[in-house]
Amino acid sequence: MKLDKYELKSGEKLEVFEFYSIGPKGKIPKIVQYTPTNYKDLYNLGFGDKNIETGKVDDNIISNNGDSEKVLATVVATLYAFIDLHKEAMIYVTGSTKSRTRLYRMGITKHLDEIKEDFEIYGELENEWKEFQKGVDYEAFIVKLKKS
Repeated sequence: MKLDKYELKSGEKLEVFEFYSIGPKGKIPKIVQYTPTNYKDLYNLGFGDKNIETGKVDDNIISNNGDSEKVLATVVATLYAFIDLHKEAMIYVTGSTKSRTRLYRMGITKHLDEIKEDFEIYGELENEWKEFQKGVDYEAFIVKLKKS
């Protein structure tokens, strides 16, 4: 996406990314983590504020730092980097709350044409996966690299 993004730090496996959200509430450390699941090539995308004490993702904090579009664009940048190294990966994404999942759906909807240039995206509704359509209130998403 051609949106402004934050600078990222990551290890060589590109499974954990860190960056700072910068806004009216200060400099807030964020983490994006790709965790393998029990299914081959399926990873869970975890995202949230970095808990300073544990170093882990805290996906229950609401930062409201006035930079949500830049933060989401940065998370998408991690997706490109991760999938570039793990070409067969499928990424499972859902919010820690219904409102966060809705926020992700709104971001996907807003940039759907651009996303579809590089990725296939599916939404889960009532335990069924279907190609993502605008206006549907999905419970989760799966993103994978589009085959050329």
